[in-house]
Amino acid sequence: MKALLPSFCRPLGYALIALALFLPFVLWMMGRINDYNLLFYKECSKLLMMVGALMIFFALSKHEGHQAEQIRTQAVRNAMFLTFLFIFGGMLYRVWKGDILSVDTSTFLIFLLLNVLCLEFGMKRASIQHLFGEN
Repeated sequence: MKALLPSFCRPLGYALIALALFLPFVLWMMGRINDYNLLFYKECSKLLMMVGALMIFFALSKHEGHQAEQIRTQAVRNAMFLTFLFIFGGMLYRVWKGDILSVDTSTFLIFLLLNVLCLEFGMKRASIQHLFGEN
């Protein structure tokens, strides 16, 4: 899987995720968030996190090559598996509790964040292996 965005999009993606995490708290302290617009701000935060995760995932790395493409592909596979486990566990928990009203709507966001975590882990692992001369 080839990178689609320039390398400066990686730190920009992290900045977007941080903004999406902390901005609702700042707005709440300023009195901007109330019961009527809470859903709007919640969905906007999730959208910002999704955009940030996609920017991180599709940004070029320092030493982009065939190995980085393989790591990116493997990160997608691992994230799909971990997302399935997370969603399945949530479903089992809701069945065990007998909760029929709550619905998980953040599945894609969870997938993207797990994807970024797997990608970063793979990149760091490859750089350490390269540093110590392992194959």
